[in-house]
Amino acid sequence: MSGFQPFEIIPGDPHHSLVILADHAMNRLPDEYGDLGLPAGAFSRHIAYDIGVEDVTRKLSERLGVPAVLGCFSRLLIDPNRGEDDPTLIMKLSDGMVIPANHPLPAEERERRLNLFHRPYHDAVSTVIAETWRKADKPPLVISIHSFTPAWKGVPRPWHAGVLWDTDPRAAQALINALGMDPALVVGDNEPYDGALRGDTMHRHCSMTGLPHALLEIRQDLIGDAVGVESWVDRLAPILSDLTGQPELHEVELHGSRVS
Repeated sequence: MSGFQPFEIIPGDPHHSLVILADHAMNRLPDEYGDLGLPAGAFSRHIAYDIGVEDVTRKLSERLGVPAVLGCFSRLLIDPNRGEDDPTLIMKLSDGMVIPANHPLPAEERERRLNLFHRPYHDAVSTVIAETWRKADKPPLVISIHSFTPAWKGVPRPWHAGVLWDTDPRAAQALINALGMDPALVVGDNEPYDGALRGDTMHRHCSMTGLPHALLEIRQDLIGDAVGVESWVDRLAPILSDLTGQPELHEVELHGSRVS
């Protein structure tokens, strides 16, 4: 795995006490894994990464001057937003496409991918959160950014964005309310997915530690080009700046979890 970095840390001012995460930012694979037996077109699809999220995250980090952590490997290799014991950690079938290199998968190869990709990414997330907390001298607000397809199994999804959360409503409800101020937006509350997933990034780093957090899903067709990215960065930057300015979003509170 010569030269392949499983994560990227974008530096920022820790005193803003805000950390942005992008688990599925990239669709890359180390050379030794080739194409996992898939056609090249598979890696431009949502099954490989979250379309638009890398650019949104980079530009938000720059605009706000805050640190961010990006996952640099395709979710088809191993999904950083899954617990180590989750059956969907390494997908054999994704949205109708079989991933030949993932089935059958020896236990040794599963452990290798955990050690080379999944665990280093989460170690980086832990480090950035801890350093931000230490230097700001208060718990940081953590925002994770993802994107979702405009339709699923032929059914259109009406939401422009969705905010996912488990049992801690603090940052999630504040973000839902802020986005909802725009009458043109349809904002999902735990749509199009449920935010309670044992062992995922938010569960591991925030729900179980009491950090205020929210996962933001943006519809992929809205951030699929530079114009869409800029539009959403313009929308989100003042919202996140306002949220991290709220003292109540820098307190440790253990709300538990619906799945722990």
